[in-house]
Amino acid sequence: MIAKTATFLVSPTHCCGKLKTMGFLLATFFCVFALPASAQERDKFSICWSIYVGWMPWGYGANEGIVKKWADKYDIEIDVVQINDYVESINQYTAGQYDGCSMTNMDALTIPAAGGVDSTALIVGDFSNGNDGVVLKGESDLKAIKGQDVNLVELSVSHYLLARALESVDMTERDVNVVNTSDADLVSAYTSDDVTSVVTWNPLLSEIVSMPKSELVFDSSQIPGEIIDLMVVKTDVLKANPDFGKALVGAWYEIMSTMSGDSASAKAARTAMGEASGTDLAGYESQLASTRMFYTPVAAVEFTQSEDLKTTMQYVAEFSFQHGLLGEGAPDATFIGVETPSGVYGNTGNIKLRFDPTYMEMAADGEL
Repeated sequence: MIAKTATFLVSPTHCCGKLKTMGFLLATFFCVFALPASAQERDKFSICWSIYVGWMPWGYGANEGIVKKWADKYDIEIDVVQINDYVESINQYTAGQYDGCSMTNMDALTIPAAGGVDSTALIVGDFSNGNDGVVLKGESDLKAIKGQDVNLVELSVSHYLLARALESVDMTERDVNVVNTSDADLVSAYTSDDVTSVVTWNPLLSEIVSMPKSELVFDSSQIPGEIIDLMVVKTDVLKANPDFGKALVGAWYEIMSTMSGDSASAKAARTAMGEASGTDLAGYESQLASTRMFYTPVAAVEFTQSEDLKTTMQYVAEFSFQHGLLGEGAPDATFIGVETPSGVYGNTGNIKLRFDPTYMEMAADGEL
C-alpha cells in the first residue's frame, strides 16, 4: 500500500535520530519553564496526536464530537490537535505546550522522561504486531544479514527492532553496518542494487515487501508487546485534574466500541479513519491486521498489569542507554525509573514514566 499523502509517512516508528537529539535538547531547555504552570486545577486542556493507524481514533473522536461529549460530562474542555510531524509533537508536549500526546513507549522514555518531564501512560492503545519488519533482498534467512549494510532510520523503533532481531540469531549490531536513511528515501533506496537490507514500518514495509526478491525475515509479531502505542499525559496535570483522565479514557473506549466489529457504523468509522490517513477502508484494515488493538479496557488493563511490560521496558531502556538516548548524565540503563503495576524498573528515586491502569480500570468497571 502506498500512502496518498506525505503526512501519512509520519508514524511512531520513525523518529529521526538527529531530530530526536535536537528535540531532547530543546525540550530539556523549555520544560524547565513549563513545569511550574502545569500542576494546577483547571478546566481547559489540550492533547496532540500524529497520523498512525493506532492514533487515527483521536482525529475521528474529535471530528465526531465524542471527545467533546466526554469533556462536557466533566465540565471541562479538551482541544485535540493533529501535528503532522511526529517528533515535533513529542517535543512540543515535552516543552509544555500540550497536556497529552500520542507516542510509543520507547519515545516516551527517551524524550519526555529523559528530559525530566514526569509522564503517565494513561491509555495503552495497541502494540505493533507485524507493522514493523526486517527485509532482505534475495535471502530468506535472517542470518544472511551478517556483514550487510542495513538501511533504516537510526535511533528509531526500527533500530530497536533490528537489535532485537539480531539478538534472536545470536548476533549484535557489530555484525552489521547501520546506514541512517530518511523514511522518505527508504523505498527509493531499496530499488537500487546496492541496498540489500532495510528495516521499516507500514505502509513503507508493505510496499517494499511487494517488490521482487524481497523477503520479510523478521517482524514485530516476533517480539509481541514491545512496540507499544500510548496516550501519554503529564503526571502532575493528571493528579491535579482527574476529570481530564476520566474524559480522555471515556472518549477513547467509546471510539473503540464504535470502530470495532462488522456493523455499518463500525465500517463507516474505519473508512473515515482510513481516508483521513491517506488511504481507504481496505488499506486501513490491512494496517489494523498487523496491529494488536486493545478495543476493550479489560484487554488493555490485562496487558498493562502483565510482568512482561516491566521486562519490555528493561529491553527498551538498555537499548536507549547503549545509543545515548537517556541523556549525557545517565550512568546506566537504570538511570530513569519506569513504574509499572508489577514493579519499577530503574531508579525508584527518579521515576519519570508511569504505566498507571487506574483510569482504564475505571472504564472496565463502568465507573466513568
